[in-house]
Amino acid sequence: MEAVRNAAAVASSLRLTRTKPPPHPTLTSPKCFCLRKEDAFGNPSSETSLPKLEGHQTNVFEVEELETNDDDIWKLFAHAQRNILYLNKQRLTAMEELKKVQEERDLLLEKIEQLEAQKQTGAQTEPVASPSFADLLLQIDSMVISGMIGSGEASSLRKKVMGSRSQINDAFCEIRHKTDMELLSELRLFTEKMTQNPLHIVHICSEMDPISSCGSLASYVTGLSCALQRKGDLVEVILPKYSNINLDAIQGLRRIDAEFDSYFGGHWHKNRVWIGVTRGISVTLIEPLNYSTFFNRDRLYGYSDDFERFSYFSRASMDYLVKSGKQPDILHIHNWETAIVGPLFWDIFVHQGLGATRVLLTCHDITSQCLEQPSKLELCGLDPHRLNRPDRFQDNTKMNLVNVLKGGIVYSNKVVMVSTIHSRDSLIHSLNHGLEPTLAIHKEKLLVAPYGFDGDKWDPSKDKYLPRNYSAYDIEGKAACKVALRNRLKFSGYSSVVVGCIYSSCTFDVSTFDVDMDNLKAAVRYAMNKGAQVVLVFMESETPVMNSLMKALQNELKDANVRFIEKYDDALAHLILAGSDIFLCSSFHDPWLQMPLKAVKYGSAPISLNLASDGFRQFKVRDSRGSSQSEYLRQSGWGDCGSTAASQYLLSTYGNMSIGQALDEINTEPSRWAWRIKDGMSKDFSWDAECCDIHRAAYTFIKNL
Repeated sequence: MEAVRNAAAVASSLRLTRTKPPPHPTLTSPKCFCLRKEDAFGNPSSETSLPKLEGHQTNVFEVEELETNDDDIWKLFAHAQRNILYLNKQRLTAMEELKKVQEERDLLLEKIEQLEAQKQTGAQTEPVASPSFADLLLQIDSMVISGMIGSGEASSLRKKVMGSRSQINDAFCEIRHKTDMELLSELRLFTEKMTQNPLHIVHICSEMDPISSCGSLASYVTGLSCALQRKGDLVEVILPKYSNINLDAIQGLRRIDAEFDSYFGGHWHKNRVWIGVTRGISVTLIEPLNYSTFFNRDRLYGYSDDFERFSYFSRASMDYLVKSGKQPDILHIHNWETAIVGPLFWDIFVHQGLGATRVLLTCHDITSQCLEQPSKLELCGLDPHRLNRPDRFQDNTKMNLVNVLKGGIVYSNKVVMVSTIHSRDSLIHSLNHGLEPTLAIHKEKLLVAPYGFDGDKWDPSKDKYLPRNYSAYDIEGKAACKVALRNRLKFSGYSSVVVGCIYSSCTFDVSTFDVDMDNLKAAVRYAMNKGAQVVLVFMESETPVMNSLMKALQNELKDANVRFIEKYDDALAHLILAGSDIFLCSSFHDPWLQMPLKAVKYGSAPISLNLASDGFRQFKVRDSRGSSQSEYLRQSGWGDCGSTAASQYLLSTYGNMSIGQALDEINTEPSRWAWRIKDGMSKDFSWDAECCDIHRAAYTFIKNL
């Protein structure tokens, strides 16, 4: 705009007309044309040459040689006029752009005002306008009235709900179609996430379902890891890369380009690393290059060099953690196979960036301990002279050997014994495993946690395999499932009671197999005599002798009211649990399938053939050691302190119940039976319940040490 004013001043000063003007006295012989310039406040400043205009090579006002003739004056005017037109065009364009910006600003301000008004209105009406929020408070009242929760827990839940309304509305947008039990489980999980600090947990283990599975450890690692992640923790699993691994179960499996070194046998060796995800859990697979045969075998275990194989893997896992810079809160190790991580951590790795990490060991089979020569500890970098002592690795009986599981117990901050039926005291004193002195010394470290099952898969209220879903609060669907089971198995006639049984070679002890078969035959015959219909599923065993014995049992129990299923079918297993009134179990201790706990959830009474045989009215069986079953119950520690809630429920409700007592109660006291069944169905025995809670409490405790 200042350039426009300057150009106008030129035109005015020249007093241009359509006639040729006389020569101007000030333009007789100029070298440069100058104007008086005003400053920012309108005050005249010293004469300055006007700057060049953008887009022109020579400023129209900067004249190097201007002659005092008429042609030059007209030429100067023409240049000034063109400049004025150009600047005027630029001014109009700028004004249009400014108008657009102002319009956009006004629209934005209007939207902001609308949002502010909506926010204020929403804040004033949120408790009333949000149906999920109001319904949730009402359903908490319903839970108290029905006896599901006490008034204290209800008050705590209400306060937490009131304190996080916006989060509640997002998390519980659809609650009207959920049962009180489902809602209570979700609400407890939600409030727990709000109050706890997330932990970083790394499992170093030899199995994980469905990647590599051989025993109960595999389902335990997966079930617990998923439960912990649902509660907000970060969980990772490190496994050996077996040659027979289930690669299809790992999403996004890929090999890391870089390799890392790990120590073994006095040298450093290269390892490849594979990473992926299974069921939402980060998985790392370690593949040895120099010792490639360690995990390139048909089986996971059962080789003479198992100690070398898993001590290599344990040391490599620790070297990988340090190399990757991970600093987990908890190292969770399992059984003797990775128990050596405990001494490796405290003797070598604790000062390599892992000072805040703590170690927890779980033991699934306390009789599997791994005894080796002390010198073999040197293979992974440990000092045998420091560790081969009675208070560390030295075996309590064979003192010339080291006990790897014992070393893991000594060097862990907490030890969790996983068992659905045993108490802590019975595990310490009553199982003849040779570690009694060690467990007694470290008694304060010990915890007992039950197994669990997948609560999403094994829940009759949402089971996709059932013709009709049901729950403890709407149990009518169970009768429809019983009809469907009878129709599928082609049972003729009518029976008010169905007895189910799923037998696996993993669910019984080989040493007591004969006793189990005798008890099973007696139970089936008793049920048949009482008019019940029986379905037996026998999962094929790897032992030919057991398979032949089961074939003989089928021939012996052949009857119109008995069905034998030789091949396990997942869908049929769900239907058998749902359609049965009674479920026969070889024992309540079933770490592989957890059939007793699943039966309770599906409203089928679990009857243990191994521990409750005294209840059979027709016979009394003695176990293989000659003691009566009631004596065995006492020796097994049932009822001792330190039992889990799952154990206490099973023992108090079904521990002394025979199949005869169950059939009598069904027929003579149906209301009492119905209460018993519904009470069990309302309980949560999934991985997310007691098992996860015990481990989470143990993690938190040792993290704060």
